[in-house]
Amino acid sequence: MGPPIITKIETIKYCIGWIDWVFVKVVASDGVHGWGEGSLHGPIAPVLAAIKEYADHLVGQEATGAERHWYRLYNAWRWRGGAVYSTAMSAIDLALWDMEARRLEVPLCRLFGGPHRTKLPVYASHWMQGVKDADDACKRARQAIDMGFRGFKWCPFNFELLRSDFAGAIQRVRELMAAAREGAGPGAEIYIECSELLSPRTAPVMIDAMLPYRPAWIEEPFPFENPGAIARLQNEIPIPVAVGERLLSRYEFRELLEKGGCRVVQPDLMHGGGFTEVRRIAAMAETYQVTVAPHNPGGPVCTAASMHLAAATPNFLVLEQIEPDRALRDTVSTHPIELVDGHFHLSGRPGLGLEPDLNALPEEKAANIPRLERGGSLLY
Repeated sequence: MGPPIITKIETIKYCIGWIDWVFVKVVASDGVHGWGEGSLHGPIAPVLAAIKEYADHLVGQEATGAERHWYRLYNAWRWRGGAVYSTAMSAIDLALWDMEARRLEVPLCRLFGGPHRTKLPVYASHWMQGVKDADDACKRARQAIDMGFRGFKWCPFNFELLRSDFAGAIQRVRELMAAAREGAGPGAEIYIECSELLSPRTAPVMIDAMLPYRPAWIEEPFPFENPGAIARLQNEIPIPVAVGERLLSRYEFRELLEKGGCRVVQPDLMHGGGFTEVRRIAAMAETYQVTVAPHNPGGPVCTAASMHLAAATPNFLVLEQIEPDRALRDTVSTHPIELVDGHFHLSGRPGLGLEPDLNALPEEKAANIPRLERGGSLLY
């Protein structure tokens, strides 16, 4: 009997409002399957088309050897990379690794040398969206800590105020940060999401206003296409800059790390090349004593995959999880992820340890949730 062959690659899409969850299922001739995820906050039809393009090159191939398939697909076309093709290839890569671990009946992180830890610190991301004033900020921050989290991430900036009244924007951020720190207490981590709303001109002033309240990091202060400016900012401020969710390969992280441009990297398994490439990014960051905090905006498959990456990464710091989506992720998971005292607990089940329960999320219900839109230009 020869090695198992890839017989089918399926895609399943659900709109949950602010993002499309895209699940990829790879099936082999021996009956073993694996799950990946290629969810994207943006146009999803090209990603689905790219997955179909890659599937045509994979069906009929040997089902083992995820890394070998990654290299074959990455070098198959002269024009490679970009968010669409990288997301498609990442989803397939995750599924191939999951399938291999299921076939061996071991947790996926065992394929990467085993876990350094089985309890993974996580923070509540997107928790403070829509905060109205200082009282609301204090209340919401305290609620996150009461739920057991050791930290949360939020964007305290008002885009219109940044554009029309910068002095007023600084004062508002100072008041909100003071209230959030009061609610969270002195020991909690407050991660600041900038969403590329600042610039080399405005970021140092805004960061100076937040420093008394001990922000844990400043994430994506301005567009990722300018690593030199990000590096200069990191060299000017005492707190970590965290970047990387939009970078798609080790080659795109290289200049940032060489310039000392950040103290935390945030590669995304769904966009940065899956396990095969993101593990290399994490190892490269380790050589610069830079920690890894995976970007994790996806559904249950991406979250489980990010856990296995974090478990097997020695320079792992903390894992993002979109708190407003957690109940839905649990509903559509065959084995909901265990959250205890601000930590995800890694299961001992084979592969990723879960798979999506497709019957739990009818597409017609999900499609009725309106999308969140962001407009306007950057503040220079």
